[in-house]
Amino acid sequence: MNITEHNVNGLVYLAADGFEAAGGVAHGFSTRLGGVSEGKFSSLNLSMNRGDDPDKVRENYRRFCAAIGADMTHVVCSSQVHGDVVRTITTADLGIGLDQPEPWQADGLVTDIPGVVLTVFNADCLPILLYDPVRRVVGAVHAGWRGTALGIVNRAVDRMVDCYGCDRLDILAAIGPGISQCCFETHEDVPNAMTEAMGASALHGIQVLPTGKFRVDLKKLNVRRLESAGLDPDHIAVSADCTACLPDKYWSHRVTKGERGSQAAMIAIV
Repeated sequence: MNITEHNVNGLVYLAADGFEAAGGVAHGFSTRLGGVSEGKFSSLNLSMNRGDDPDKVRENYRRFCAAIGADMTHVVCSSQVHGDVVRTITTADLGIGLDQPEPWQADGLVTDIPGVVLTVFNADCLPILLYDPVRRVVGAVHAGWRGTALGIVNRAVDRMVDCYGCDRLDILAAIGPGISQCCFETHEDVPNAMTEAMGASALHGIQVLPTGKFRVDLKKLNVRRLESAGLDPDHIAVSADCTACLPDKYWSHRVTKGERGSQAAMIAIV
């Protein structure tokens, strides 16, 4: 599978060609291109809680959801806390809307309810979308370095299997744009967390620098996580885009020192 770029009337987003080929799902990874927000939020900011004009953010949602074929009135998101909680979305969770605070904390969402638009946000952390076209189940995961060490994506796959009877070999995964190894320079706490959690397999995603610091490849580590969860390697797509390298296309928390909007990744059964 591959990640491909789409442009709908100037709104640029990414999608997984394997999801599109399987059919039955609307999905996309947003960029910062094609919205109406201004200043540091220019232009497709999808965060309601960073100080942007709420009316402009709603219009951004309308545009992005229209581009990917999702219903913005059915968006479901959560308060992301860099943990390993995965929430199963049921009909009891619907109807909250964009103007109300998220009622629970979770960094992963899964559901089999058609029309529900699972949404996670990012600005360096990895957005990961999951889709089982056989059982018709979707998932959305927010994986920063802490979530990667905790195995948040493994827990999402496990929840799809345990709650909905998914076969791991049927699940497709798409890792969206996030900070790449070229720009994710860290102290020893990050690689230590990875090796403690993943053992020697984590070393393939860690580069030691002459300065004594490290560069960590969260994309490669999450591919290993997905493979260890039982996914077919051919069913995993990874975006090459680095949010820190492409400031005109994405927000990077590191580059902007927190003065930014947010990208979103969305997925819904149709």
